[in-house]
Amino acid sequence: MLILGIESSCDETGVALYDTEAGGKLVSHALHSQVALHAEYGGVVPELASRDHIRRTAPLLRKVLADSGCALSSVKAIAYTQGPGLAGALLVGAAFAEGLASSLGIPTVPVHHLEGHLLSPLLSRRPPTFPFIALLVSGGHSQLMRVSGVGQYELLGETLDDAAGEAFDKTAKLLGLPYPGGPALAELAEKGRPETVTLPRPMLNSGDLNFSFSGLKTAVLTAVRELGELEDQQRADIARGFQEAIVDVLVKKSMRAMKETGLKQLVVAGGVGANRELRRQLDARAAKVRVSVFYPELEFCTDNGAMIALAGALRFQAGLSIKTAGAFAVRPRWPLTELNGRG
Repeated sequence: MLILGIESSCDETGVALYDTEAGGKLVSHALHSQVALHAEYGGVVPELASRDHIRRTAPLLRKVLADSGCALSSVKAIAYTQGPGLAGALLVGAAFAEGLASSLGIPTVPVHHLEGHLLSPLLSRRPPTFPFIALLVSGGHSQLMRVSGVGQYELLGETLDDAAGEAFDKTAKLLGLPYPGGPALAELAEKGRPETVTLPRPMLNSGDLNFSFSGLKTAVLTAVRELGELEDQQRADIARGFQEAIVDVLVKKSMRAMKETGLKQLVVAGGVGANRELRRQLDARAAKVRVSVFYPELEFCTDNGAMIALAGALRFQAGLSIKTAGAFAVRPRWPLTELNGRG
């Protein structure tokens, strides 16, 4: 059975087809990033994002169908991102999905964007099995979750202020790096000298699994002001020190979650999950305590239609969140724990 997935929560338009037969497989997917569109503004402009989703969704659907050799009539349900995200961007994907499903006479499956990220490692060649701990790190979220099954999520810890990806972007801007800042900072950090710039590790020893990264960003601002006009090596050293601090906190909190729950599988999802240093440190620490770490393929770390198609397919099979096409609403703010197994 073919499930069509549509993602439009922010600045990527994603469309994908997932087949639930024979254990399930991703049939085809296509993605358009709006990075170039928003670069001159230094960040995402919601109105421009919404308009671009309108332009891109139908052509991407045609591409996915052509690449897969499947007819639109073979699609049995359409999954789409209902939230959280930018309201206008969400409305584009939701309206397209509901209208198309209504014309085809098939149901829709509204999907939580973060659930898509949490389940995205299941698309990998070496997928995890339930239950597992998930470290979700992106531009808008930093959370540790216990994932017991589809729709079964327990929040163990979260950021109290800036998310890890948000801190990366803001720090990159302080260092004069281009948009998108996170990847640019990570690349610059590779040229930095280790332990040359030491920055605080917020809440590292707080005794819980929560995070805080706004103070780290402030520490970078203070260092930049004290140094004045930065030389290239100084900028690289600060970037290295910042990344070392972020990674240190994420790794130690993740390992603490593994110890406290007794689980042996850790899933890393979200855009920051593509960070090479984070992966290196997590793999090294996990090997010492005999924990297995799972990552989505790099192409599925950022927002994409494949993860929405997968989450929609799993929900459809479990009888969760299925609705008759027609009236709909989006949820720009939507705590993942509200799903509670029901959708």
